[in-house]
Amino acid sequence: MKNSNENGSRRVRWANRYHAWRVAKTPAATGFVSTPEPRTIGTVARGRQILAGNLLFAGELVEAPNTALWDVAMPTATFEAEAHGFTWLDDLAAVGEAKAGDIAAQWVHAWIARFPPAAQPAWSPNLTGRRLIRWINNAIFVLRGQDKALSDEFYKSLSVQTEYLARRWNILAPGLPRFEALVGMIYAGLALEGMRHHVAPAMAALAADCEHLIDAGGAIETRNPEELLDILTLLTWVTQSAEDAGQDPVPQVRAAVQRIGPTLRALRHADGGLARFHGGGRGPDGKLDTALAATGHKEMSEGPTAMGFARLSAGRTSVIIDAAPPPSGVAAKRAHASTLAFELTSGRRPLIVNCGAGASFGDRWARAGRATPSHSVLCLEGLSSAQLPTTGDVLVGGPRDVQMERRRTDKAHVLEAAHDGWTRINGLTHIRALELSTDGRSLSGSDTLTTLSNEEKQRFDKALDATALQGIAYTIRFHLHPDVEASLDMAGAAVSMVLRSGEIWVFRHDGTAQLSLEPSVYLERGRVSPRATMQIVLSAKAMAYASRIRWSLAKAQETPIAVRDIERAKDLDDLKTD
Repeated sequence: MKNSNENGSRRVRWANRYHAWRVAKTPAATGFVSTPEPRTIGTVARGRQILAGNLLFAGELVEAPNTALWDVAMPTATFEAEAHGFTWLDDLAAVGEAKAGDIAAQWVHAWIARFPPAAQPAWSPNLTGRRLIRWINNAIFVLRGQDKALSDEFYKSLSVQTEYLARRWNILAPGLPRFEALVGMIYAGLALEGMRHHVAPAMAALAADCEHLIDAGGAIETRNPEELLDILTLLTWVTQSAEDAGQDPVPQVRAAVQRIGPTLRALRHADGGLARFHGGGRGPDGKLDTALAATGHKEMSEGPTAMGFARLSAGRTSVIIDAAPPPSGVAAKRAHASTLAFELTSGRRPLIVNCGAGASFGDRWARAGRATPSHSVLCLEGLSSAQLPTTGDVLVGGPRDVQMERRRTDKAHVLEAAHDGWTRINGLTHIRALELSTDGRSLSGSDTLTTLSNEEKQRFDKALDATALQGIAYTIRFHLHPDVEASLDMAGAAVSMVLRSGEIWVFRHDGTAQLSLEPSVYLERGRVSPRATMQIVLSAKAMAYASRIRWSLAKAQETPIAVRDIERAKDLDDLKTD
């Protein structure tokens, strides 16, 4: 199998080189049909770091002051891919000053000279689409003050890349990279003189993918909220660019935008960030709001779940719960064993979180971030609710049946859910109940491990015997955001948590478990290393056919109903290393 995969990859690389060589003589576009409207948004702080020679790509920091990007030794393949994708061009454009423009122009023209058609991995289809979008969005910034020879070189490269992408986009598997490639081709076709013939076939392919990959509820198979945001952003760019060019976007693209918008609104916390599940982060500041505003509608998904996530919200508090089985098959390559995990945000401040995706910190952190103990949920000792094999990256096993009920009372929003992820192993079903008060000041919960049939009781008895009747150990974890200051209180019977807004929350439990406050990590893209934080841990053992622990999170009585939270969140730290 390995040799077959290697041979297939080798054939793809050779085919990419061949087609890049074939399009090298493409006639150059003479300019833009109209001035491109920049739609991508960079970060000033990251742009200034690039100018200082601090290159932080894909979680790797390279310090290279006064060194051109293409003279830097690329430490990893993901670092190299980010360099060739040119998303950093948005950050330099965000700085906007003359020095940033000079560096951008120098690095773009150096890329053209150093990486001719067929050079790999620079000319892989997914990176070519990403690069086209950035070059077109930032063309005015890059070309400002450049002479005609350099401008002609820029237009020639854009033309060749567009023709190459037209030949090779279809080798990409359906999903985000292919969306990006098709949008890049549409962008170029609409913007460049002589490239309009690429728009119709790319639009048709994009329309087909929208119908195939985005279901009637506005969800994608990976169940990754940030990936869904990336897709929505690409589709809104297409609709806006087509309208600016005097064209009507195909109905399937417009319909997909309308399906996705309400889903993402349901997955947005009170602070405006996305819930962090299945490989996704909270999203860059402002990106979600911009994408949702472009949809032209403000509806939120009204179903019991949105893309398998349930939302409880009241007052200033939002709670988002993973209430569905994890993705399967190819869609599970970044999936997490997070069934019934939740996150809680109060106003502008996250309180309970999941550790997040660790892929940017290497394989070890990537695997750790996907395991059940890295989520705010119950976990049997040493056994995630779904498994990541020692070889491969596809999550397997896990819950087959996830049941959920919701109701509302005069005092609370109530959710009860259960999954069978461990039933086949030891007969135990996990049941989680959550009640968010109507004022949003308290979340009461219970976690139960129970058997539901005689067969499951027999399975449990066998598993209990294997422990010499010592009990099946389990923990319930509540990972805290790094900005939360936590301390044990009431002689170790409770945990007090102070948010940067000044709010005080208190965690309590019914005394049937051992309470501890332990180290944890917060895995966030764009940083050199994971951030240290804490987690509340309840430890117990299942000794009977039903074991239950009750707990609560509540604002301290002295915390006002409305907190004037005017402290600005820290901008991107110098290197985001804390």
